[in-house]
Parts: sequence; structure tokens; C-alpha cells
Amino acid sequence: MQKTFTEFSTKAQFVIDRDEVLKAFKKSKQLGLYTFIWAQEFAIQIIVDGVPINLQPQQIISLTPIQYLQYVGGDGGIVYQFNREFYCIKDHDKEVSCAGILFFGNQSIPIVSLDEKEQSSFDNLHQIFLEEIENKDPIQAEMLRMLMSRFIIKMTRLFKLNNPELLVEKGSDHLLRQFNVLVEAHYKEEHSVSFYADKLFKSPKTLSNSFAKLGKSPLQIIHARIILEAKRQMLYTDKNAKEIGYEIGFEDASHLSRMFKKVAGVSPTEFKKSTLLMS
Repeated sequence: MQKTFTEFSTKAQFVIDRDEVLKAFKKSKQLGLYTFIWAQEFAIQIIVDGVPINLQPQQIISLTPIQYLQYVGGDGGIVYQFNREFYCIKDHDKEVSCAGILFFGNQSIPIVSLDEKEQSSFDNLHQIFLEEIENKDPIQAEMLRMLMSRFIIKMTRLFKLNNPELLVEKGSDHLLRQFNVLVEAHYKEEHSVSFYADKLFKSPKTLSNSFAKLGKSPLQIIHARIILEAKRQMLYTDKNAKEIGYEIGFEDASHLSRMFKKVAGVSPTEFKKSTLLMS
């Protein structure tokens, strides 16, 4: 049964549901809310931005409002959803903010696996969520935000623990998050490293050196975000290559086509054909 908190003064929204909410995504569509999906006794099959994911029991996935989700199957899960007004009131750049590691701090979709100890801890936290969402008192909003902060802190710790290869020298993770947030805001208009370096008060060379241990250069990250958007448009809209190219900053569709093939390994036409064959 869905539990919803709404704060009319701020337009904040927070939702707790079993996997019933996922059934609204039988056809792929943009999430629109920050979302955590927690598979419990059974696996849950989803497709995120065209990528099939088999979420195993006691795994939690973190998704952003801009991602496209399709629910394929599985049941018994728990879903938490919230909007910016609920949790992202301040755009502070911390590991546990909406500009943090779970949302903009890496180049993959964050999935956390829970051991028995963590399962018990998250189960207890979920029960407190359920209790507090029923408490209609003046401090309800503050309590729910504190609980979500605790949830995100625990998720962030586990994600870092389970992915030590993602940890880089002190300061680089903070810089990467800042960079990713800027790319998200400007990738449709700005494709050069120098633009983002200027925004971060760094030289392009300094920026590249800071990201060297990540295995991806700043330019590769920019291109990857551009191509991700191109894929989304191809998968979920009827726009042609020229329209898509223009929307993400290319006057000439051939420029996007060349970048697409370099990043994705196939041409836009080949990518479109392959997705049609799988559908």
C-alpha cells in the first residue's frame, strides 16, 4: 500500500510503496523523482536507459529523475521516491546530497548489496519510515528528511565500501561530482573541456590530471553524457537524427553520428536497428 507525504508549502513529495508503483513503468518513461528500488525476497527485472538490470534479492539501486525506467518483472520490493523539494532543498555539494556519489559521483548506475547485518539495519530503518509517515505533526517533515539522510548516508558508505576501485585521491571525488553536475546542466550547449574547467577555476590540463585515476578523461565523460541523451531520444521518442543532433548542440547531424560511433561502437542507425530487433 502506497504511503505518501506531501508538504504543500514547499511542494515536497515523498513516497513509500511496494513494487506496485513500478507497474506504472510497464512502458518505459522518465522517472521524474529520485528513486531507490530495494529488491527483497525476489529478484526484480528492470531496464534503465535501455540497459537491462537484474536486481538480485537484497540489492538496492539508486536512480535519478532524468533516467528512463521500464519494469519487466519481479515482486516483493520496496520503493522510495522523492522530489528535489523534499530532500534537495540546499544544493550543498556533499557526498550525501542530490549532487552526491549516488547521483552524480560516478559513471555507473549505483547498486548496493546488503549482507545479513545490513539487511537488519535497513529493515529497522524502513519500519521507522512507516511509523513517521503516519505521524501528522509539525515535525513530520523534518523527521522524514532526517531518515532519508540516514538512508542515503548508509547507501553511500556501502557503495564506497563495495566499490574501492572508484575511490580516488582525496579531493578528486569532490571535483568529479562538481564536474558531473556542471555537465548535466550544460552538456547540450557546451561540449568542450575548457568551458567546464573555467567554471571550476581549473585549467583543462589540471582537470585531466585530476581524473587520470578514474580511467576516463573529462572529454570522455562529456561525450558519454551526450551519447546517453542521444540514445534516450532514439529509444523513447520519434525524433530523427537531425532533430536529436540539433537538440543536443550539433548543427550538423554527421558530427553527432561520428561521435556516437566512436563512443558506442556502432552508428546511430545500427543502434536503432538493434533496439528494434530486441523489442
